[in-house]
Amino acid sequence: MSARQTALSVLTACRRDGAWVNAALKEALRRDRLDARDAALASFLCYGVTQNRMKLDFYLEQLLTGKRSALHPVALDCLRLGLYQILEMDRIPDSAAVNESVALAKKYCPNPKAAGLVNAVLRAALRQKDNLTAPTGYAEKYSHPDELISLLKKNLPKGALEPMLITDNGMPDTAVQVNTLRVTAREAVSILEAEGVTAKAHPWLPDCLLLSGTGSLEKLPSFQKGLYYVQDPAAHVSVLCAGLPREGARVLDCCAAPGGKSFAAAIAMGGKGQIISCDIYDHKRLLLEKGVQRLGLTNITARVQDAAQFVPEWENAMDCVIADVPCSGLGIIRKKPDIRYKDLSQIHLLPELQLAILRNQARYVRPGGVLLYSTCTVLRGENEEVAAAFLAENREFVPEKLEKLPENTTGMFTFIPGQYDTDGFFICKLRRKP
Repeated sequence: MSARQTALSVLTACRRDGAWVNAALKEALRRDRLDARDAALASFLCYGVTQNRMKLDFYLEQLLTGKRSALHPVALDCLRLGLYQILEMDRIPDSAAVNESVALAKKYCPNPKAAGLVNAVLRAALRQKDNLTAPTGYAEKYSHPDELISLLKKNLPKGALEPMLITDNGMPDTAVQVNTLRVTAREAVSILEAEGVTAKAHPWLPDCLLLSGTGSLEKLPSFQKGLYYVQDPAAHVSVLCAGLPREGARVLDCCAAPGGKSFAAAIAMGGKGQIISCDIYDHKRLLLEKGVQRLGLTNITARVQDAAQFVPEWENAMDCVIADVPCSGLGIIRKKPDIRYKDLSQIHLLPELQLAILRNQARYVRPGGVLLYSTCTVLRGENEEVAAAFLAENREFVPEKLEKLPENTTGMFTFIPGQYDTDGFFICKLRRKP
């Protein structure tokens, strides 16, 4: 299986089955057993085509003699793959971009004429690529639908929209947090470099490394030995803001899968205390347990539990409750590029669910304890407005300054892609009065 075949299979799965690119790619790389170089190319193609889909279609409209809607879906996938390599990738020879795309169309498109069409369109792109009309509107230029751009514009500070759109189309390094219960950051760098991975310290977050050239991360011996786990710096900072003690604390992570915040809390607590990590689905509980075992974190217990349903034995029992609630996910488009194309019509229903979870989780916080509310979106309706609605009806809780973010005094902070080299992420720290 070649890198381009793998990429086409992922794009097909996303289009046909509604799969997410990151999940489908992970499964395809495991299935096809590509070497590190081909795995990197397949990943670059999958993310690149998805991130630039509207832009590529804008160019295709100039190259096609017929309507794009008349193309067989597989032929369109092949055209997007080839065109992305021709227009956006400097290191791919034009001949390879054309020939490999034609070969894919011959093998996977049921229409025997599809290969000829792909060949003709891509060769036209080679001839005309310096004369194609470039997109000027944000929608086609950055491949974000107009409805999403309008929504983001209403929610972002002045001047933050275009930098976020640009960042959404970037290819970030993989951020991992070092399991300091097993290894130091310096030791982890040496081990990773010996495995052929480029590892560098994060510029402002201790014990965080930025990795490139990993191939399939899960295949690395260092990963299998539990020396680190994948987590964005913003998500990690949210846990540090809770100010967890090194030992003796009782923590509840109510929407925990895949487990990053629970892992961060366990390590911050020096492997002491007790952390209960919950998810509503049993397969995600199993995923949590797998991560716990790999990292050797003995102070975490995984459990199936609906975050909106009350558990009487937890009432007033937790030193800290972490509520990273379900949200629109519009802060993680750079890692899940297909989120930009999702239907936005139901987003207005999310704050009701988020507030219901927050109300329920607040019942578990002991007097003097912390309730940490977070999302991976930049929408105020899911962030500040949910926190404000909760505070209006819960006088026992007050916002507390986020000490890990010196510029913050309100107890609430939003990381915005383009302003910070992180995911879009909201943090709110609430202290229950003693």
